[in-house]
Amino acid sequence: MCSSNSKFRHRQPNDTASPPTLFDINGRRVLQPATSNRNSTLPEPPRPLKTTLSLPKSISTSKANQPPASCTTPKSVIPVKKAKNGTLYDRNPIETNTDSSPRSPPGSIAAARRKQVAVMQVQRKMKIAHYGRSKSYSFDRNCVTSAVFVQQKRCSFITPSSDAIYVAYHDDEWGVPVHDDKILFELLVLTGAQVGSDWTSVLKKRQQFREAFSGFDADIVSKYSEKRIQSLSSKYGIEVSFVRGVVDNSKSISEINKMFHSFNNYIWGFVNHKPIVSQYKSSHKMPVKTSKAEAISKDMVRRGFRQVGPTIIYSFMQAAGLTNDHLITCPRHHQCVTLASPTTPTPPSFVK
Repeated sequence: MCSSNSKFRHRQPNDTASPPTLFDINGRRVLQPATSNRNSTLPEPPRPLKTTLSLPKSISTSKANQPPASCTTPKSVIPVKKAKNGTLYDRNPIETNTDSSPRSPPGSIAAARRKQVAVMQVQRKMKIAHYGRSKSYSFDRNCVTSAVFVQQKRCSFITPSSDAIYVAYHDDEWGVPVHDDKILFELLVLTGAQVGSDWTSVLKKRQQFREAFSGFDADIVSKYSEKRIQSLSSKYGIEVSFVRGVVDNSKSISEINKMFHSFNNYIWGFVNHKPIVSQYKSSHKMPVKTSKAEAISKDMVRRGFRQVGPTIIYSFMQAAGLTNDHLITCPRHHQCVTLASPTTPTPPSFVK
């Protein structure tokens, strides 16, 4: 019979084994099997497990972030955005909860959107009533509803850095229908002078133009001599060619006054004595010239006018109110419409 130790391999004389090694694992001493000197290096003891687990940063264990037990989790989560003034408001104005608490306080996107929709509805009713498409809404031409001005602002080419004289020109004159011959002549000269310059510089020299051209009296300017033209050019710093062009235009206006009784009847006859009302939402969509401006320019050139290209004529039409190019978001758009009262023009007497 074999002894009880026969199932183990007998150790050879030259076979030396290292004594068992003790390791501490999580505070417990564990006996590891011995190794022979064939493997000169001992295996590294296993690293102890961490006793604490760190939660992700996105998960907070503070009690302040935990909802109270009485609160119920809403079915849908609405993102919340913080405004510049510190007010919290919802990005999605649609309310998902049925509670009575207001979800769109004053100053929120939903409240601003409701105001904008109300303004658009008022504008639509005014437009329909103005053109006689509906009789259910009474439109008072002498006043404009104050709600229209809630979200309206000036035309986009009027910026915070615009000069005060240019802003005043936009608010008081630009787009207003003009029927005075002297003012029409003045605007025709100013629009020609702003080519290669800007309206602000021209408006600052407006008084000098009035003094140089005798208050834009066409009959007086048409009698300027060459000596007077040279002196005006040197005195006011105006190019000689431009002064000559103004004198030639005054002569053409004098001839038109004989045929149409006034320059007003002639120029407003191209638009049937009624301003053209545009509906632009952005100043970038405004054209620099139109087919109507090209037709007026062609006729004026045929009658001896100078410096009256289609671009200059279209700018003149905007300034004199022949076309209302104020943006529909500008308060002056509706005001210029109310100021465009129908006039009874004098029947022109055509002379061939």
